[in-house]
Amino acid sequence: MKRQLRNVFVALGLFVAAPAFAAPTATLETSMGNIVIDLDREHAPQTVDNFIRYAKEKHYDGTVFYRVVPGFVIQAGSYDAMGKPRGIHEGIPLETATSQSNLRGTITLAHGDELNSGRAEFFINLADNKGLDHMPDDMENKTGFTAFGKVTEGLDVVDAISKVELGGGIGPFGDAAPAMPVVIQKVTISN
Repeated sequence: MKRQLRNVFVALGLFVAAPAFAAPTATLETSMGNIVIDLDREHAPQTVDNFIRYAKEKHYDGTVFYRVVPGFVIQAGSYDAMGKPRGIHEGIPLETATSQSNLRGTITLAHGDELNSGRAEFFINLADNKGLDHMPDDMENKTGFTAFGKVTEGLDVVDAISKVELGGGIGPFGDAAPAMPVVIQKVTISN
């Protein structure tokens, strides 16, 4: 009996000591500081995998935040400091029906008006932007923007980026681009 109890305690000890699987984390090293984001594969698996694919291909390295809308979002993805776009993959479907809400500090996949148009462009919400969420009456998952992670460190960096002088003329949002480029030097994925 003592031996059985000891085996149970040993087994429990091993179970308790086993590491939990952590969510993947993205670290954006920017010219204004680091932003660390916990990616939400549970609620937006295709979107997280899409972002990780671009990060591992070094697509984001050397790109800039090209759109800043104070009180709303900062956006980045495929443009370098000269305004030159990078190549992108086919778009992916929306996962807004299962994703988290577009609250302050969430990272969200941008997309166009057509279906399956989410690619490399993303934004970080500066405020609670619930108007960007999936519409409750949408049964076909065609509305909203997929939030796929949350800033866990560096929200002060995000806020600093939101306060830079604008009018840089970079990318598709010229007047909303920072006057001095805010460069994403490197994106690293952990876990």
